[in-house]
Amino acid sequence: MSGIDDALYIRKLAMEHQKFFRESIPLIASENIMSPLAMEMLTTDLGFRYAEGLPHHRYYQGNFYVDQIEDKVIELSNRVFGVRQSDPRPVSGTNANTSVIYGLLNPGDKIAAPDLSGGGHISAAKFGAVGLRGLNIINYPYDAETMSIIPDEASKLVIREKPKVCLFGQSVFLFPAPLKEMADAFQEAGCTVWYDGAHVLGLIAGKQFQDPIREGANVITGSTHKTLPGPQHGIILGNTTDEKWKDIQRGVFPGTLSNHHLNAMAALGITLAETLDFGEQYARQVVKNARAMAEELNSQGVHVLGESRGFTQSHTFVADVRAFGGGKLVAENLEKSGIVANKNLLPWDNNRNSQNPSGIRIGTQEITRIGFGESESREVARNMAYVMKNGPSDKVKSAMADLKHKFSEIKYCFGRMKPYEYVEIYR
Repeated sequence: MSGIDDALYIRKLAMEHQKFFRESIPLIASENIMSPLAMEMLTTDLGFRYAEGLPHHRYYQGNFYVDQIEDKVIELSNRVFGVRQSDPRPVSGTNANTSVIYGLLNPGDKIAAPDLSGGGHISAAKFGAVGLRGLNIINYPYDAETMSIIPDEASKLVIREKPKVCLFGQSVFLFPAPLKEMADAFQEAGCTVWYDGAHVLGLIAGKQFQDPIREGANVITGSTHKTLPGPQHGIILGNTTDEKWKDIQRGVFPGTLSNHHLNAMAALGITLAETLDFGEQYARQVVKNARAMAEELNSQGVHVLGESRGFTQSHTFVADVRAFGGGKLVAENLEKSGIVANKNLLPWDNNRNSQNPSGIRIGTQEITRIGFGESESREVARNMAYVMKNGPSDKVKSAMADLKHKFSEIKYCFGRMKPYEYVEIYR
């Protein structure tokens, strides 16, 4: 096989991937699609260049326009999130987390963080970035049914253990973290409060979840491609001392990266500008859709966690599907039926059943991005319940493809374009 055959084979697979998602309902809680203007940034010459260091203090020439772009992205980020410090250089949410870890913590230091089975992120686990840094991890007590930290018990833990950093943020982030409720404990322990907003960054920007900085966080990290519908990239936001911010920025460069993917940073800037105009409307509908879908799925006999608090206040919710064969089987059956969600640990799994956990995780941020409302979200939930009870269904797959075809434009952005159109132009 010649090189051109290999290249065409890869292209063929990419096109088949496009077709699959064009005809499927995407419910992965950590994904989204960008606007056409943001997508354009990824194809520019910026993607081939280097800009080590901070704007106007680079180690390379040729950064005259890059510096102006980065200045504007920082300005937009500060406006969107109401902070005085922003660093858009991290290339992912985990890279942002690792930068903060290297900037604020040394091996042997103590950090408090959510437990993995309680919805915590792998970067804060013993086998993730926190553990690899050699930190002493303590986990907050949490309520299993709502996967939420219990403020009184967590406050006692923080006062007793006095961690250097208290981390809040989850990959299953159903309800706001109890920052205000734990403020006295933070002060008594003398800790830095770090909020990992990867999943809910767009909801924070749209004023639909919580405002971590105003509620006591010193630093926020995040991915920029989940509820914030931008490129796969990362960001760090701060409201801390200049010296601590310098430590964090050194954790970014030269601590954990060299060049910072300039095309993605430019795309992030476009996304932040669009968020100023459309972010609140978009975030509000994302949450409405999540609650509608969760309510419908629960009414169909599927145990959705968090019913006592309305299932969710974010873009995501989780369901216990042990009665239908477990998370692995249910996620595979849904995929065969044109609905893409992921298996997920639930509190009683105790981190041991990651390949066949009890639950599935569902997110509504991408379907909202193409115009779904509550009625469509409920329709998807009814079909999900059918597949859980009856197995893979060609009828459901066809119905989901028909539904998807009715929503052919990316919304809440500057300009309109059909999803996946940006790859089709190369045919």
